[in-house]
Amino acid sequence: MAGREGFGAGHYPHQAPVDAYGDFGFRFAEMSHRGSILCLPTGIFAWPVTSASGIDLDALAPALAPDLGLEVFLVGAGEGPGSVSEALRAAFRERSIIVEIMGTGAAVRTYNVLLADGRAVGAALVAVG
Repeated sequence: MAGREGFGAGHYPHQAPVDAYGDFGFRFAEMSHRGSILCLPTGIFAWPVTSASGIDLDALAPALAPDLGLEVFLVGAGEGPGSVSEALRAAFRERSIIVEIMGTGAAVRTYNVLLADGRAVGAALVAVG
């Protein structure tokens, strides 16, 4: 992440709205990050997934941590609406977390609205060009 000092190792320690996306990255909290991101109540993290095919239980394990208190989790799967396995859906359902899969643009917009409404929301956002 670039643009602000003190937030190393690909982690911004707060939740923040996403100000912009595209050019294979994101802007948030006066910073920019090239690549995908995982937005959780514990902060925004660099996320190594580069396409919808890389979204699986291992990639989303941080979002399934029991102490996060998530109500809704959005998956921005890139340019298209994407899909996830039934096993992944079941893992979220077992924790009473609503999971929605959509294109990254729609996920960013929905994440920002839910965050502004004070909802316990998280998102996994695949970077798009």
